[in-house]
Amino acid sequence: MKYHVPLTKFNDLQKLPKRDLEAQSQQCSRSDLWMIAERLGANIYQPETDTVSLSDKLRGKITGIPHFWSYARRITQDLGSDDCIYCEGEQLGIAVAAVAGQKKHKPKIAVHFHNINRPRGKLSLKLFKAAENIDLFIVHCRAQYEFLQNYLNLPPSKLGYFWYPTDCQFFTPGKASSNKTRPLIVSVGLENRDYRVLAAATENLDVDVKIAGFSQFTSRLPDNFPSKLPANMSNSSYTLPQLLQLYHDADIVVVCIEPSNWSAGATALIEAMACGKPIILTKTEGLKEYITDEGAIMGVKPSDPEALRQAIAHLLANPQQAQTMAEKAYQLALQRHQIEQEVEAIALMLFNL
Repeated sequence: MKYHVPLTKFNDLQKLPKRDLEAQSQQCSRSDLWMIAERLGANIYQPETDTVSLSDKLRGKITGIPHFWSYARRITQDLGSDDCIYCEGEQLGIAVAAVAGQKKHKPKIAVHFHNINRPRGKLSLKLFKAAENIDLFIVHCRAQYEFLQNYLNLPPSKLGYFWYPTDCQFFTPGKASSNKTRPLIVSVGLENRDYRVLAAATENLDVDVKIAGFSQFTSRLPDNFPSKLPANMSNSSYTLPQLLQLYHDADIVVVCIEPSNWSAGATALIEAMACGKPIILTKTEGLKEYITDEGAIMGVKPSDPEALRQAIAHLLANPQQAQTMAEKAYQLALQRHQIEQEVEAIALMLFNL
């Protein structure tokens, strides 16, 4: 079996090897996609200026973007039953599977799904015959697993689940800066965040609140943040080394999320666990399995500033409990969230197709 990994951005083929070298010098975290491609010995593709047809434009209105469909044709045109394509993300994955499904001897298709349980996602799964064309549906969220299983009536053999990973060689416990003057609450990420709740919970507490609320995947939405940040709250963009230090400086990491059925917030959650920090997490359907380990993470209800304020105040007033939580979360990160575990799990799934 020959393996193929298409990237979704024009410049990733140049960036990923550079990132791998930078990771070796602790300037950034390792890329799981690059590690998977190396583990598989895969051919790597990147988008080019493929000709986009009217059909591509129409299908791109349903799932993905138009050039993903022309890209899918280029990827699959010379592949057959002895090939396997791994797609990181449903937008490209559904397009590749739909195009490949038209071939007499189609390649095996594995797609890593993140957030498919929504109207356009449901439509694209049925319209483009995902259950027939995709051989392996990979998720790291039980809610998405259960949705795919029930909505498409998939057998367990076509589903793969694993814990959300991080690079535990980069995100590690470390020393806080010496210039802190009061407790620091840190929150990281943008997708499905509710920084209005965090602002309301902390504006009258004697703490500093630092947010890394920028994302490569989406622009800032007006309702993610209050119209005016409280005096003790700031939002900045951080390099990865700066982000690591921000975690080290945190007295508490708060992952404050709007209700969701996918794993929004998982990246920040697992990074904070790997850094050995006390964590307060909004209880959502998408992260329900991440909060079941008693004593590792403190959960609060969504959209409840008072519950969040009380949780923060409690941990600040009980540093021994906070430290015990942090140690348990760190051990969980090492046990089940290391990037090497994800890479090996996905590789074994693909080898067995």
